[in-house]
Amino acid sequence: MKHRTYPFILSFLALPLGLYAWLVVLPFAQAFQISLTDWSGSTNSFDYIGLANFAELFDDDRLVMPAIRHTAVILVVLPAVTIALGLFFAFMLNVGGKVTRGRVEGVPGARFHKIVFFFPQVLSVAIIAIIWRQVYAPPNFGGLLSRALETVGLPAPANGFLATKEFVLIAVISVLVWSSVGFYLVYFSSAMAAIPRDIYEAAILDGAGRVQTFFRVTLPLLFESVQTAWIYLSIVALDAFVLVYVMTPEKGGPDGHSEVVGGAIWKLAFPQGEQALASALGVVLFFVSLSIAVIALRFGRKDSIEL
Repeated sequence: MKHRTYPFILSFLALPLGLYAWLVVLPFAQAFQISLTDWSGSTNSFDYIGLANFAELFDDDRLVMPAIRHTAVILVVLPAVTIALGLFFAFMLNVGGKVTRGRVEGVPGARFHKIVFFFPQVLSVAIIAIIWRQVYAPPNFGGLLSRALETVGLPAPANGFLATKEFVLIAVISVLVWSSVGFYLVYFSSAMAAIPRDIYEAAILDGAGRVQTFFRVTLPLLFESVQTAWIYLSIVALDAFVLVYVMTPEKGGPDGHSEVVGGAIWKLAFPQGEQALASALGVVLFFVSLSIAVIALRFGRKDSIEL
């Protein structure tokens, strides 16, 4: 009977697997092939040059290396800050209320707060970039943040935050955190809801404070959820090109101070016509993403705790 079901199952899998191979696997394979050539994208002829493109990438201090450094900063800061805020807000919403007759309660209006925090998720990245571009605009262009600082007597950059080299990358990371934290608040809240309240109540009866309860009860039980969130946020950090492209001047400016790897790939491939170099950088980005996922899953393993 089992042997008869295999052809039936395969008949349903054939079309989606074929489309996946055609639309995903084949383009990846072509990118790997192009990265080993000198193809410029404007001709049909090319020669295989081995790993020369990869060597050239890491010698490019004008575009590629700054983009890698900025992406590395985002890769470190974005997951750490977003997960910390998401865990804090989720913990406060779920068990941050009063303890009534030994029972732990969440804060009043927790559902409403979750909706408010989650709202950025319904906006596209382009819309978020346009909104925050106006928030960070100079005072004479109605920049909300600059006007607010001037109102309370604090200085604001005359050209706006996005045109200031010292602030532009911080501004980009802040928007990424703002747009991501709501989703992970809801995600961690759902994970916390699966933890029996008896555990929290027993910890409180034993004299544990809220901070001790979080680090000794909540965080260990949410380890796998935090691990998954770290992987996804790392992918978001590596894929920040759209936000940078729409929000910042010069699509990565000023003077490349907000350039990311995705933007470097786009600039190499289209304005500069260096398709082979762009493919090589794309291959590097692919293996970095794969390595992060493997390392997080392999070295972040922890024995599961049964409730």
